[in-house]
Amino acid sequence: MTTAPAAEPAGDSSLVQAAREGDRAAFGGLYARYARMVHGILLARVPANDVDDLVQDVFLRALPRLCDLRDVARFGPWIAAITRNRANDYYRQTRAVAAVTESLPEDEAELPASNTAPDAQAAMILAFVRSLPDAYRETLILRLVEGMTGPEIAARTGLTPGSVRVNLHRGMQQLREKLNQASLSGTIHHDSCSERNSAAQDKNALRRRNEP
Repeated sequence: MTTAPAAEPAGDSSLVQAAREGDRAAFGGLYARYARMVHGILLARVPANDVDDLVQDVFLRALPRLCDLRDVARFGPWIAAITRNRANDYYRQTRAVAAVTESLPEDEAELPASNTAPDAQAAMILAFVRSLPDAYRETLILRLVEGMTGPEIAARTGLTPGSVRVNLHRGMQQLREKLNQASLSGTIHHDSCSERNSAAQDKNALRRRNEP
């Protein structure tokens, strides 16, 4: 994953400086700019049902650490790293909780309730995306689910535009291969019309899955 001093989104430095001085509105501006990126990075790594809560947690963790950010023009790559670390923490905590609940009597172990059935096709496509290499799945979700453009992904994450293009191209190739294999095996059912529009359907299905 190649990083470069991509062009800073206008105003990031001033927002970071103001947020460091206690300006909550400035930090809100950073949240507005980077929430989609944080959401996409998390969605590439953790269960979709937990993503929204973790987005909030990432920004809550970032706020008191702003003084540790050496280059105020690199807020995007900095909070992206915090997000990836939070995803890693999620799995460490999940394993710890699992170890505790396994030792409880069956009637004392509480399972999370689910009020809605997930869209099966969207869940399957998301599973395929998340089975891709880290760089591909993260960039692909930022593009397909969060609706970020290639240049925007580069500017926000600190990746070079060339790396983003390569990640998107190779990621889409691998995703199409997985979808084609699933289609041939009968996992996905569609007619010739839907086949011609599969790319748009996949994109919309993923977005619907993650709407509040």
